[in-house]
Amino acid sequence: MLRRNFMLSVMAVTLSAPNAQAETPDILKHVPEARKVGAGRYSHLGFDIFDATLYAPQSRYNAAGPFALKLEYLRNIKGKTITDNSVKEIQKQGVSADKLNRWRDQMAAIFPDVAKGASITGIRDASGHALFYSGDKLIGTIKDAEFSRAFFNIWLGPKAPQTFRDKLLGA
Repeated sequence: MLRRNFMLSVMAVTLSAPNAQAETPDILKHVPEARKVGAGRYSHLGFDIFDATLYAPQSRYNAAGPFALKLEYLRNIKGKTITDNSVKEIQKQGVSADKLNRWRDQMAAIFPDVAKGASITGIRDASGHALFYSGDKLIGTIKDAEFSRAFFNIWLGPKAPQTFRDKLLGA
């Protein structure tokens, strides 16, 4: 019994450690040696929206390399709202209307309604493609490196909310 409790304590400390390995095989499949880089809670107008965790190989984020951003939702949100907000944030980056409309259609086909407690993980793979998982189920892929850069820049780029970005990058 004492040994079992000790092992459970060791496991709990390991899983909560800053460099803990990614907990889902889907992340590990696309991001070799994925480890937590940082995490933060995103709030808007006083409402908590989601908790985010960034994973990268050996905890070293590189925008041009593979990484995963897991969002765990703290409220129910419609897929259309996720798409509309993503488009609004990408638009701030100066993307052309034609590309934005094409990407809007692709995101609308991918992003589901989410319930409180659900997660969506966005992965930038080694080829620059964006893959999206709902829980452990692949829900869509956008094979466009420019889309991947613009989409993940919502949280990780220079125009992202600075404090939130710093938390994700482990600063």
